[in-house]
Amino acid sequence: MTKTLTDHEHSTGSGRVRAYLAHDRESGVHPAIQALHRRPHSRDGDPGRKTAEYARIERGWQE
Repeated sequence: MTKTLTDHEHSTGSGRVRAYLAHDRESGVHPAIQALHRRPHSRDGDPGRKTAEYARIERGWQE
């Protein structure tokens, strides 16, 4: 006698997830991520620019 629909165990599909993770690990780091890591850490390009922006905000100009 066969099992009813509710008696069957459902596969979680972990084999596909495991294969995807293995492939992702083997492929290495994405070039975009490498480019982000090579960027300089400072975000202010011109040191005088920040002062100019503070002065503009203080004067009340909103462009």
